[in-house]
Amino acid sequence: MRSFKHSWFARVLPVFFAVFLIGTVAYGQSEPSAENVRNFPPWLSLLPPLVAIGGALIFKEVLSSLAMGIFSGLVVLVVSSDKPLWTSVTGIAEVVQESAIDSGHMSIILFSLFVGGMVQLISNNGGMNAIVKHVSRWAKDARSGQLATWFLGIFIFFDDYANTMVVGNTMRPVTDRLKISREKLAYIVDSTAAPIAATAFVTTWIGAELEYIQNGINEIAELKVMGVSAYSLFMDSLKYSFYPFLTILFMLFLIIRRKDFGPMLRYERMARASKVREEKETSSEDQIEVVKIKERAFNALVPVFLLIAGTLAGLIYTGSKDLNTDMSVGFFHYLSDVIGGADSYKALLWSSSVTLIISVLLTISQRIMSLTKAMETIFDGFKHMLPAIGILVLAWGLGAMTSKLGTADYVSLLISDSVNPFLIPSITFILAALIAMSTGSSWGTMAILYPVVLLTSWQVGQGAGLEMGENLAVLSNAIACVLAGSVLGDHCSPISDTTILSSLSSQCNHIQHVKTQMPYALTVGGVSVLCGTTLTAFGLPWYLSFGLSALILYGIVSYFGKMAE
Repeated sequence: MRSFKHSWFARVLPVFFAVFLIGTVAYGQSEPSAENVRNFPPWLSLLPPLVAIGGALIFKEVLSSLAMGIFSGLVVLVVSSDKPLWTSVTGIAEVVQESAIDSGHMSIILFSLFVGGMVQLISNNGGMNAIVKHVSRWAKDARSGQLATWFLGIFIFFDDYANTMVVGNTMRPVTDRLKISREKLAYIVDSTAAPIAATAFVTTWIGAELEYIQNGINEIAELKVMGVSAYSLFMDSLKYSFYPFLTILFMLFLIIRRKDFGPMLRYERMARASKVREEKETSSEDQIEVVKIKERAFNALVPVFLLIAGTLAGLIYTGSKDLNTDMSVGFFHYLSDVIGGADSYKALLWSSSVTLIISVLLTISQRIMSLTKAMETIFDGFKHMLPAIGILVLAWGLGAMTSKLGTADYVSLLISDSVNPFLIPSITFILAALIAMSTGSSWGTMAILYPVVLLTSWQVGQGAGLEMGENLAVLSNAIACVLAGSVLGDHCSPISDTTILSSLSSQCNHIQHVKTQMPYALTVGGVSVLCGTTLTAFGLPWYLSFGLSALILYGIVSYFGKMAE
């Protein structure tokens, strides 16, 4: 969970950094020599990802599992190079250090911190609440109340945690008044948060997604020669991201038709038949200091607009500097080339830093907070991002380790003769969903799967004799399926951070939230993988697959759904 200050991770973090620093000094800059790197049985190259996945499944914790994966790879390298075994422990520090100090990686870390600080500030200065209050005025009945909640979930696209906490807490009094069940509120909050944050192009997710994809491109010589960028591959993969988009559409079908099915229907009928729920008074032990401020929507709108506009401006500036193409090729072709050749890391870093400064100036100029209080709020936002940054850094280390061991080469060799390359996206989707459901972390799932899936997918396609265009399509589909499957598993997992936060912000019984959401998530997930992912992999145009999937989901809502009133 984001609120981790009382968790074991917060207590272990200082010890981790102490070990990190001591290990870095002890191990120095030494590493196994190149000639000894592959001096081991090739099946041992599977050890790091298997240990990471197995540890996550057993211990339900991603950070330690990633560290164990790195450690297992170091053991293989150290033993094969006849070095003392103890260097496997201190070597973890070096692997993490090398990953963290990369300039691109540092840009992602800073971007995540800046956005986290901005989100915390615009939540505390009243800007976000003002927007929510304006939207809640539209809510006159159960359907319009759910639509208002759905709309807010779409609008707060830049961070899934901000989405769940702001929308759930703010809309709860409105939905209670309109006799909408807490279970339905928690479902709308949870199932708009990750899908929209995962697919929008300016979010706290985008940096990690681009970095994982870029690492894959760096391992594929053909893509480097072609000059394919991480951003262009990400944009191309969006048309294959069936589950996130269909989830949002499926919710809209349920709301517009006023229908539900499964356990959700029972709770909705109970809510309609009940009296208006009264909010409980906060006990003295749980009370927090509340400062009355004049809430202004532009305190949130201005930073969000600047973040989007600044990122676009940065992409256009960095992408057009050394571009040989001109407008004669057509506007959209030119724009695609510009975005494809842009330095997305610089654009994200520039826009997030400027946005954070503007957010501070807006806050202190209106005397909402003092400069000291504003900075304390920003640092609270920084702390919220530490678990995600920890996952990122360790994931980079695991990716470097699998690259040294040649894991993807061995995996592609194993399955090249036994798996149809067009089935790789579907297999990836199911595997990602299972890992995310077991670990409760979509970020952790992406960290574990991306280093292996990208290169393996490309090499299997090459081995099967696919043309360049076909192989790129399969690769984009696989990229989308890691993300989409992770989000599906996240929605079905009772230990998922966003699932827990959705229950908390909606004040809904957590088990009831999981129980009512899972049938909906699995319904959309099944349609997505069968009618979306699989059919497009075998050649059906993505827009026909999306249309077919949407029609099937609409039919399911119409046939199986019943009205709560």
